[in-house]
Amino acid sequence: MTASKKQIQAPAPTALNARTQSRVLEISFDDGKDFVLPFELLRVYSPSAEVRGHGVGQETLQTGKREVGLAGLEPVGNYAVKPLFSDGHESGIFSWDYLYWLGDNQESLWLDYLDRLHAAGHPGETGRDTVAPVKSGGSCGHKH
Repeated sequence: MTASKKQIQAPAPTALNARTQSRVLEISFDDGKDFVLPFELLRVYSPSAEVRGHGVGQETLQTGKREVGLAGLEPVGNYAVKPLFSDGHESGIFSWDYLYWLGDNQESLWLDYLDRLHAAGHPGETGRDTVAPVKSGGSCGHKH
């Protein structure tokens, strides 16, 4: 291994709360960033093969996930969680890095998802007709 490749330590979660009534996952990281990730976003961007496929261009557009909930949230070692979605989907393992990436890119991901729904003839299929505000900053900034 060469010394030029440095291992970058990704932020670690400090708090994780699933809010079943508002259908969001609140996650705080040790770098001070907080994210509020809707279950719908997590479901349509699941890192599972069912959603992503097995290669570029094999992704499956997820529709009808507006009301998806969480039936459970299982820890996977010290690096991830596995959501058990109310529609039966439970094969996606969400690493802390992936959850952080989803939070950091939430605005562009929603826009991309809305564009893909519209292009496929499913406008209005999502519970998010507009982009959700991205939550970032220090702790104790949650609005309930």
